[in-house]
Amino acid sequence: MMRLARPLARTSFRPAVSSASPSAMMSSAAVAPTTEGFNLSDGTYESVQNYYGKVLGSSNDLKTSACTTISRPSPSIMTALNQVPQPITDKFYGCGTPLPTSIDGLDVLDLGSGSGRDCYLAAAMVGPNGSVTGVDMTQEQLDTAKEHVDDFTQAMGYPKPNLRFVKGMIEFLGDAGVEPNSIDLAISNCVINLSPNKEKVLQGVYDSLREGGEFYFSDVYVDRRLPQAVREHDIMLGECLGGALYVEDFKRICAKVGFMDVRELTRETITVNDPELEALCGQAEFVSITYRCFKLKEMETLCEDYGQVAYYKGTIADHPHTYKLDDHHIFEKDRPMLVCGNTAAMCGKSWLAPHFEVIGDMNTHYGLFDCGPTTPSASLDKGDAPAAGGGCC
Repeated sequence: MMRLARPLARTSFRPAVSSASPSAMMSSAAVAPTTEGFNLSDGTYESVQNYYGKVLGSSNDLKTSACTTISRPSPSIMTALNQVPQPITDKFYGCGTPLPTSIDGLDVLDLGSGSGRDCYLAAAMVGPNGSVTGVDMTQEQLDTAKEHVDDFTQAMGYPKPNLRFVKGMIEFLGDAGVEPNSIDLAISNCVINLSPNKEKVLQGVYDSLREGGEFYFSDVYVDRRLPQAVREHDIMLGECLGGALYVEDFKRICAKVGFMDVRELTRETITVNDPELEALCGQAEFVSITYRCFKLKEMETLCEDYGQVAYYKGTIADHPHTYKLDDHHIFEKDRPMLVCGNTAAMCGKSWLAPHFEVIGDMNTHYGLFDCGPTTPSASLDKGDAPAAGGGCC
């Protein structure tokens, strides 16, 4: 959480981001997820490849709202979207636009890149000095993605392509050529739920990120652990519902692999339009959530108070007046804000560092950070949804 503070004398605090080189299905009872018994013969892969490669002709064939979104992208995203070839957009099945702005020059990884829409978006936003790698296991999707790279590169005026697509499984990023400590920003759009081993995916992402890097992604979650009949249903799997993680299990896995204090950015309720699928779901409630997970050695499991203050400079594209770090941290330009140690690290030691000034260090500890509901007094910039409520950082 955050609190307002009186203005303090400012000092420079801009640590550079490191430039180092780069479940099994549940039993019939709803139980906690496990990585035991993971193998490539799991029927999940074949089901997903068939659904996205052959069953779905376009996004109009979807039976739920899981792979769609009602949120309007920010102006920078809309501008980049206009550069994406129409055949790429037609085969887009994501549940949001998990891509921050002001990412010029970053190295980006897209897990389960599909037809490549988000890769093309990222390629337009990182510019010729950045790079984008899309990893997907479905050949039909990869063929669509690769077909337009040369035309896109020419249209953008880049001297050479800054994006590539490779075939591979998101559980085995190393086998797909993704080196450890090589990525500044990893993104994923409604894909992790399709994996039978989500812990392995998250561990791979964590390992691929440089210190100060971020996993910024949208996916489908559920308010309870689902029974096997739901988890193994082909259409439920393909529609991103069968493999949806119970929210609290997701947080437990994140902490285990190294992502401490995951932050929720946005949330949308998912509707099931097919009566048969609705009956199968019962009382389970599904949501699409965009999360932010930072790789920072300073991160702790709880929000601790070190008396640090953060200023937002107003320099992130589409956010000249306010910046929404998560659902309970909305920074107003040039307004000092007391923050916990974790938030200070996110603002001052991640790829976001050029856009913030953080005052103070972690030498003096004042106990647990005082968390509580926050209502921003400033008008939000377009693209910044209002906070969903208060709570701990």
